[in-house]
Amino acid sequence: MNYFDESEQMDALFTYRKKVEFSETDMAGIVHFANFFRWMEVAEAELFDSLGATLIEHKGGITAGWPRVRVNCEFHAPLHFRDEVEIQLTVKAVKIRAVEYAFRFYRLGGDVPVHVATGAMTTVFACRKAETGVIESAELEPELAQALEKLVQ
Repeated sequence: MNYFDESEQMDALFTYRKKVEFSETDMAGIVHFANFFRWMEVAEAELFDSLGATLIEHKGGITAGWPRVRVNCEFHAPLHFRDEVEIQLTVKAVKIRAVEYAFRFYRLGGDVPVHVATGAMTTVFACRKAETGVIESAELEPELAQALEKLVQ
């Protein structure tokens, strides 16, 4: 499943760069696939920080957060120990209770960045009451929804 039209130039809303750590690789020195999902979450957290928002909030016996309901990643080329990777995040849709993101991963350091993976993630805003433990989806706060709507590509 391709979340980008390859002819479309993706304007990255937010970028996060890092070097691949030894602990993120397997015995062949190739990045373990699970790290791409972690990096998607790091980019999302950095985006929220840039908006003055938080991914987890505790208020009056209620914990609000963003459980993942759908996640996908297609791998095109490997990343290795000490490669520099850039994660590009784009907000694709803001819904009443959810946000959809698209991601592209690039290996940097050569003449031309190499597109190594494409991902997507859908998160739902949800609240859990301490006394019952029940988790229910909730509408996004209007200020956050408006800030995210301005970023939709």
